[in-house]
Amino acid sequence: MTRTYLSRRTLLASSSAATAFMIVPRHVLGAGKEPPSEKVSIAFIGVAGRGTANLDGLGNQNVVALCDVDAKRLGGAAAKHAGARQFSDFRKMLDAVGKNIDAVSISTPDHNHAFIGITAMKMGKHVYCEKPLAHSIYEVRQMRKAAAANKVITQLGNQGHSTDSIRMLCEWIWDGAIGNVHTIHGACQSVYSRVKDLPKLQEKNEVPVNLDWDLWLGPALDRPYNPMYLPGKWRGWTPFGTGVIGDWTCHVIDPVFWALDLVAPSTVTAQVTRDYDPKTDSDTFPSGSVIKYVFPARGKRGPVTIYWHDGIETIPRPENFDKDRTVPTIGAIVLGDKGGITYGSHGAGGLRIFPEAQMKAYKLPEKTLPRPKNHHADWLEAIKANKPAGSNFDYGGPLSELALLGNIAQRFPGQELQWDAPAMKITNNPTADKFTTPVFRKGWEL
Repeated sequence: MTRTYLSRRTLLASSSAATAFMIVPRHVLGAGKEPPSEKVSIAFIGVAGRGTANLDGLGNQNVVALCDVDAKRLGGAAAKHAGARQFSDFRKMLDAVGKNIDAVSISTPDHNHAFIGITAMKMGKHVYCEKPLAHSIYEVRQMRKAAAANKVITQLGNQGHSTDSIRMLCEWIWDGAIGNVHTIHGACQSVYSRVKDLPKLQEKNEVPVNLDWDLWLGPALDRPYNPMYLPGKWRGWTPFGTGVIGDWTCHVIDPVFWALDLVAPSTVTAQVTRDYDPKTDSDTFPSGSVIKYVFPARGKRGPVTIYWHDGIETIPRPENFDKDRTVPTIGAIVLGDKGGITYGSHGAGGLRIFPEAQMKAYKLPEKTLPRPKNHHADWLEAIKANKPAGSNFDYGGPLSELALLGNIAQRFPGQELQWDAPAMKITNNPTADKFTTPVFRKGWEL
């Protein structure tokens, strides 16, 4: 029987077991081959969409089980992993294979992340969870608490965090390439608004035979099935998704969040497009918004302001931007008192100082940060070394909270919301503060 990594670590904890346990040397297997005893045994919850990508990235490990509430999607994944057991209910899966797995990968809609993740972590399982970490700020905090209490290795699925270019961005800023950074404009010009589809929610629809609707709802309050919600469309509905900002902040803002040690803003203010009324359209998101975050001075850096532009709203063109350059539609512009930096979507891709003359004159600093192979590999190595992964929940949690605060601000356009992060409280608007903690369906409470 193939030993899992956890059983190996347990065996090595005693000297007698350590002498009895043998790892197959890599040179016996050949270059690039990983001994079976060094593979991490993983169960995958959500196996389509981002689940497919995570199966591709982690499929060289021991794929023990696959779980999805959609039987068609489950069947597609099972065809590629014939040896894995199949489940529709993650709770039954964990009961059945819990002793045989080290970790879980969670690729479900946002509203299910926390309940699944906390259940797994309480069983001592390491967790890889797609971004954003959870559907509400309260759930993010509970995820972090569970990770710490159970001493598990976690990773948020913002793949760009493990790229070379995000590390270059950090090293350039720390080197003073553009002086003191004061303003960032980030953007994703995708439109997730479902305002035009709101009337369709009144239509009656039969639940497809391949779908377990009750399990798909999970902690969300009861509502009838509607094809407007899935697959994929859930990102545009507030009971399940977190909109453009929830989908993209953990990619686009990640580089400056790390480089500038931003942690938490003191205020957040949103402006939304006129086609959106939060009183009548609260089930979905605006077709465009500009969200302003103000971060207080921290350490040696001064205050920083981030403007998030999504949907039909675009980044304003800086005065010293080169004429032949295009303002990123998914990416950011970072402004300092000695110049600027522009980069693309995932992990600062397309990194460049502007104006171009300044880029050409800049002497690149030494590489001081480690360069992991990729994001999945970073998590696997962290598990084996029993050390934090690069975008562990203590890092990815506050980054996710930034997006979730933006979601709340979109409901109160034009109002500056004051945020007390340690207390998890919006201090100047009791109504807005209620959105930090959701109402869970009975039986799905955290």
